[in-house]
Amino acid sequence: MQVAEKKIKHPYISIDTKIAGGQPVISGTRIKVMDIAIRYELMGLSADRIIDEYPHLKLEQIHDALSYYYEHKDTFDKKYREDQSFLTQLKKQYPSKLKAKLG
Repeated sequence: MQVAEKKIKHPYISIDTKIAGGQPVISGTRIKVMDIAIRYELMGLSADRIIDEYPHLKLEQIHDALSYYYEHKDTFDKKYREDQSFLTQLKKQYPSKLKAKLG
């Protein structure tokens, strides 16, 4: 028996090519879903703690961003790895002058 994939609506998430380079953001803001996911997944912040950092957001917006992230986790994780690889290449190409001075 085939199972139909259910599409979940995300009322607090929008995608506009003119905002954040077309990345998914919390509607009415420029806060990227990826920014919320990084704070939650990598930094270990709770949704309440993320609200402390973004007091103009509501808890339901944070949860919707996380839900959107988990629905598209493979795509977000791939983009994150690509961005990290790009940053590593930039650091090799343009080493820190401050680090060199500090020794």
